[in-house]
Amino acid sequence: MATSGDKLPKMQYRFLGRSGLQVSVISLGGWVTYGGSVGDEIAHECMKAAYDAGINFFDCAEGYAEGKSEISMGQAIKKYGWKRNDLVISTKIYWGNAFGDNPVNNGGLSRKHVIEGTEASLKRLQLDYVDLLYAHRPDRNTPIEETVRAFNYLINSGKALYWGTSEWNAEEIAMAWACAERLNLIGPVMEQPQYNMLERDKVERQFALLYENYGLGLTIFSPLKTGILTGKYDEGIPEDSRIATATEGFTTSQRESYGNEQWQQNLAQVKKLKPLAERLGTDRATLALAWVIKNPRVSSAITGASKVEQIAKSVKALDLLPLLDEKVMAEIDELLGNKPTVPYRRL
Repeated sequence: MATSGDKLPKMQYRFLGRSGLQVSVISLGGWVTYGGSVGDEIAHECMKAAYDAGINFFDCAEGYAEGKSEISMGQAIKKYGWKRNDLVISTKIYWGNAFGDNPVNNGGLSRKHVIEGTEASLKRLQLDYVDLLYAHRPDRNTPIEETVRAFNYLINSGKALYWGTSEWNAEEIAMAWACAERLNLIGPVMEQPQYNMLERDKVERQFALLYENYGLGLTIFSPLKTGILTGKYDEGIPEDSRIATATEGFTTSQRESYGNEQWQQNLAQVKKLKPLAERLGTDRATLALAWVIKNPRVSSAITGASKVEQIAKSVKALDLLPLLDEKVMAEIDELLGNKPTVPYRRL
């Protein structure tokens, strides 16, 4: 396991889809940690460790910790005096942050909320603009043309440089592009889906034509499947784990799901990976992260960290990439038994 004294591998950078923007292949996100379960001091230390390791991409959202995650990230940027041009900062709009307040027009992808929500995010981040701005979910109650125009307005206003989507399906992204092209506007450059050894179909099959037709870039989240791929849940839920201690939200639903058929299937797959990881001289967490960034379609894998040493451990996954040759990747496919095989041709 890497320690703070270990020499870290040189960070790698990839273009975000067909754009000219380069992002670190490993990035740091603030979901369910910064502004919430992790104090600001630790959050700032983790961001500093990430920056020092060559990570230039930091991901956030208006809905993370009711906006407090953006506040914490913005404070770190100011605290360390980082140059804005050296950073790639993202946020996501959809859920709003008016939890408990009037929900009318404070969520979704209407022109009103996209613009007002982004301006509120910029104030929390203490920034003039974000590099990447995501539509955090599709809004099927708002015409796609209204949403496309709203994101283009923010780009034209200099408040965002690129826009994209998160957890949209292939048809919805294609519709956004068709609308943008018809109006001679900018389409979504990137998508932020879940992608890991246990969740493969969307990235490896459903999005196939999006890469070809639109040069879609991916900034994926949950490369460790919220910790399942680390092996820490092999024998149950540890008392100090995030799932065990959560009191609300996504992680409580995970705890309730533990033990069901899908969980057991996933655990069985993860256990099969242990001998291979040991043979490669690593652990399953590092193997899982390296496997994700081995995919050239992935521009960046968004990781989380509640401890500084976790940053070094994530970055060490870069050392494993040369060992993941065709033979090893084929072995992983055989162990998992979940490689998508049928081409997706519905677009």
